[in-house]
Amino acid sequence: MGYQVDFKTVSTVGLTDSPVAPALAGLRANEARYFKNKYNHDFTVVPASEAPAVLDWVNRVLAERDLHFTAHPLEVTDFTVAGIRFAYVFFADGLVVNVMYALDDAGKRAVGFKLSDGMPVPSELEGNFKFARQKSKLAGTIRGSYFKVKGEY
Repeated sequence: MGYQVDFKTVSTVGLTDSPVAPALAGLRANEARYFKNKYNHDFTVVPASEAPAVLDWVNRVLAERDLHFTAHPLEVTDFTVAGIRFAYVFFADGLVVNVMYALDDAGKRAVGFKLSDGMPVPSELEGNFKFARQKSKLAGTIRGSYFKVKGEY
């Protein structure tokens, strides 16, 4: 059973194994607010152990850049809105990986990385990506980066 993320009352449900659980919960709520406001989509997550196919797909896309994260995945979500498939993985260390994959061949496709407030840059990303900062009422300071997806997945 999934957990519909409430962005009005931030909760650490499902994220309590993270040392940065409050910041990660704020980041998850920030994503939920974005999808509710932009697409009227309710952001629902499930434990990563319940959706191995989502993890497998995200890992195949990450392999394009030879990225393999050692942190434990806590939650995932996978949905399609407006002709775009979105998949998210929330890791215990505070990292959030999202894949935006347009179903139309001419559409945009990218992988985004967001770091929860207070977490260090993961060694897998250190030196290879520059991170922009964004302020969020729900998540504090979010550091983010991305790369364009070139392959077909």
